[in-house]
Amino acid sequence: MLYRILADIVVIIHLFFILFVLFGGLLVLWRRWLCFIHLPAFLWGVLLEFNGWICPLTPLENMLRISGNSAGYSGGFVEFYVLPVIYPTGLTHDIQLLLGAFTLLVNGGIYAYVIRHYAVRRKHE
Repeated sequence: MLYRILADIVVIIHLFFILFVLFGGLLVLWRRWLCFIHLPAFLWGVLLEFNGWICPLTPLENMLRISGNSAGYSGGFVEFYVLPVIYPTGLTHDIQLLLGAFTLLVNGGIYAYVIRHYAVRRKHE
């Protein structure tokens, strides 16, 4: 039971990391210093997608599930709602390339807005 809970926690952390990679640039509007955390996370996420690498959280989750004698995802909120977002069915390298490009576009737009926002603020000061 403990291993399943730990595996579920890893999945939730994984989901929040993905959301942070995609939309964390918006937090830079709130606190500028967050760009020093978001930009490396963003670059890591894009590198994972473009190179077809596996995030280290995935083997950790699998190890925890195996340690808990779990053969798979037997049900529950995390397995039903969160896992399909992180591990979509039919994920191919081409789809990963599209996801990486989407991530670049989203963050490019966010940072263009952030830069413009701070430039306008500085101009009015």
